Amino acid sequence: MVDYVIPPPPQASLAVVGSDARFPVRRIWCVGQNYAEHTREMGQEPGRAPPFFFAKPADAVVPGGGALPFPVKTSNLHHEVELVVAIGRGGRDIPAADALSHVYGYALGLDMTRRDLQAEAKKAGRPWALAKGFDQSCPIGPVVPADQFGAPDAGRIALAVNGTVRQQGDLADMIWPVAEIVSQLSAFVALAPGDLIMTGTPAGVGAVQPGDVLHATCDGIGELDVTYGA
Repeated sequence: MVDYVIPPPPQASLAVVGSDARFPVRRIWCVGQNYAEHTREMGQEPGRAPPFFFAKPADAVVPGGGALPFPVKTSNLHHEVELVVAIGRGGRDIPAADALSHVYGYALGLDMTRRDLQAEAKKAGRPWALAKGFDQSCPIGPVVPADQFGAPDAGRIALAVNGTVRQQGDLADMIWPVAEIVSQLSAFVALAPGDLIMTGTPAGVGAVQPGDVLHATCDGIGELDVTYGA
């Protein structure tokens, strides 16, 4: 048994549909600008250049969403609804043809973003860490095992704020589909069981205000609700 000089942090984890066991979260990787229309609304032209990645800390996860305090140090909080890939078998340099065999399951998540901090960081050529990886910046619903979800190549994904749909798209619209994302990321880092990959967001990202109710949906996965307090 290992003795620690301070208590070790709790293990971040997600519920699993149809099981009492939980999925432990190791790392969270995110794909930027993976839908053409979202790429355009962020001021870029879409293409097939290699995807770029950024990270959130594992303890940014909010399992199941729910009521959250409004984040500090921002006046421009944005919602980004995304399909989340849960890795069940690790590897490096994974061929795209074999990539889906490394996936344990899929979930629905929100990549909440302090857009004002991100814009300032971009302008100064600095990292986005505080814009993306802040406390409770990653609400994620239960993991649906891959054999219950099917192939992640099509299906409506959407987000409504206070009952008004703001984001909607189809998983088929992803510039880089799941298998290629897993393959590309594994060329840079060794993936391991417990890793999550957020696969990008469709167009329609926008500001969230204190008191707003967010309702996300994805075909085959279900729903995720978040309410922001003052």
